[in-house]
Amino acid sequence: MHLQYKESKTGGNLELWADDPNLKRSAFGEKANYQLTIAWNRGAAQRIYVDEIGYDLPENGLALLIVAHTFRFDRPEDIVAWGFNRDFYCIVDHDQEVSCVGFIFYGFPNPMILTPEESVVRKLSLLLPVFIDEFRDTDNLQGEMLRMLLKRLIVIVTRAAKKQLLPEATPTPEYDLSRQFSLLVEKNFREKHQVADYAAMLFKSPKTLSNVFRKLGGKTPLQFIHERIVLEGRRLLLYTDKSVAEIADELGFMESGHFSRLFKRVTGESPTALRS
Repeated sequence: MHLQYKESKTGGNLELWADDPNLKRSAFGEKANYQLTIAWNRGAAQRIYVDEIGYDLPENGLALLIVAHTFRFDRPEDIVAWGFNRDFYCIVDHDQEVSCVGFIFYGFPNPMILTPEESVVRKLSLLLPVFIDEFRDTDNLQGEMLRMLLKRLIVIVTRAAKKQLLPEATPTPEYDLSRQFSLLVEKNFREKHQVADYAAMLFKSPKTLSNVFRKLGGKTPLQFIHERIVLEGRRLLLYTDKSVAEIADELGFMESGHFSRLFKRVTGESPTALRS
């Protein structure tokens, strides 16, 4: 089953897949497919492949996928997935409503894989048939009803992610700072490679950022920046014909050797080895 709602005036798009053996996406070569995706595995544990890296997706597990991800599943027919673009619902503009940007989307880990509690699974199970009904009710309220349901879905998933991944005593200001940093990296990683660049944009010191990340128990700010650069480099190596030098230039490196050394340090293999 594949259901779709499109808004002709805005270009907004919301899609729902269920029991669809053809569910997959390439972020390269498919025009206007820039969507965030929430994928829910209703079957037994399986594997999801994001940019050709395999991840375990447990029974009832959730995968949070950004617009740049190319993905496929071992058993796509067991997946329920919601995909939406920013013209339908912009998570940045509506961050006060859902508080997810820089966390479940464009945060870390990337991609985010969750194992929700049974109470969350029950909520998703109740929400799914309501979504299906609204996709089929084609009246002038359809768009707003679907947006309301999508917001509900995002809030459910964000709460589940906070419970699973964040220390219980994480202060809101520190959580918000980490999200702001994550979003800035997503927007600027091609041009800005140093923690000091982002600290300046946030009006914080690099030490403050490092302390926040240490309290959250994740990677250091510099590791996060480097992994985002390397992730984009990996995609360009796998899915385009661009040379290593062209990719290095696109990612803001003056010399391709600097990119190659960073890539090998993070991944354990050189860019040319990945392509061979």
